Amino acid sequence: MKNGILVGGNWIVDYVKLIDVFPEEEKLVNILSESSCNGGSAYNVIMDLWKLQANFPLSGVGLVGDDDRGNQIISHCQSLGINTTQIGQTNQTHTSYTDVMSVRVTGKRTFFHQRGANALLDIEHFDFAISNDKIFHLGYLLLLDQLDIIEADGTTRASKVLRKAKQYGLLTSVDIVSERSDRFKDVIPSSLPYVDYLFVNEYEAGMITGVKTIGPGGKIIIKGCYDAALALLGMGVNEWVILHFPEGVVAISKAGDSHFQPSIQVPAAKVAGASGAGDAFAAGVLIGVHNNQDMKECLELGVGAAASSLFESTSSDGVLPSAECLKLAGLYGYRDAI
Repeated sequence: MKNGILVGGNWIVDYVKLIDVFPEEEKLVNILSESSCNGGSAYNVIMDLWKLQANFPLSGVGLVGDDDRGNQIISHCQSLGINTTQIGQTNQTHTSYTDVMSVRVTGKRTFFHQRGANALLDIEHFDFAISNDKIFHLGYLLLLDQLDIIEADGTTRASKVLRKAKQYGLLTSVDIVSERSDRFKDVIPSSLPYVDYLFVNEYEAGMITGVKTIGPGGKIIIKGCYDAALALLGMGVNEWVILHFPEGVVAISKAGDSHFQPSIQVPAAKVAGASGAGDAFAAGVLIGVHNNQDMKECLELGVGAAASSLFESTSSDGVLPSAECLKLAGLYGYRDAI
């Protein structure tokens, strides 16, 4: 019987520097404090699953450098009992990292990203024959250079990885990065027929489908979100499209079920940063999916996990055990419906 979640994709070390102001070119600013933490979809989600106290095995798949950062990632996972058999090391490039410049007064963050080993992750690094996992989660599409390549047959290498996962009987889950480009309609569609659970935000859903999901001033168009989710199901997603935005989540299934789940109204004074909220949300939902819970319960844990991640400026340090996450709605209440 299949059991566990295999998490693949971006493994990044984030170096967060708190600065007094963001500089103009050729100007100096002061670094007030600095820290390092997990970053990237795979590293964040697997840490969130562990912090949520997932009651099943966790495994990672990806590529890091043969360097101190790579060793740090692998030893960190191993220390928590996470299977690292499929986290490979390469001497061709460095482990991916991001310098995150966070302005103390405004909380605005600027990212300087080194794609590193993630750019070399390719089909041969995934061996589903040795996996007994129930779910394979891959993220982020559009930030994995080799897997995002569109081949002569019009499909991406990521779509071939996802197809192979399904051939070995795994449920598949995918997340996408919100880059500012026109690549969405070229890179994403060929993967969708091999995706069971698709996590997208309002921007990504609109860019893939062409459906307008954001109105003037950044206001969410809720009907557009439903229409975009339906369009993504029409493009091939097999089970659920889970479309999230700051105010809540729209989830629609191939079978015609739909849910709207508002997010939790965390007081502004409690919010230290939102950098890992999307990954924490995905981790919460995936625990419910793995444990065969109703989607309503999956979403409730997802928004609870996302809310808890706001308590710290790093990606995963704020995430609480699942039971504690589920209490946050009673503590702070849900946002008003839009």
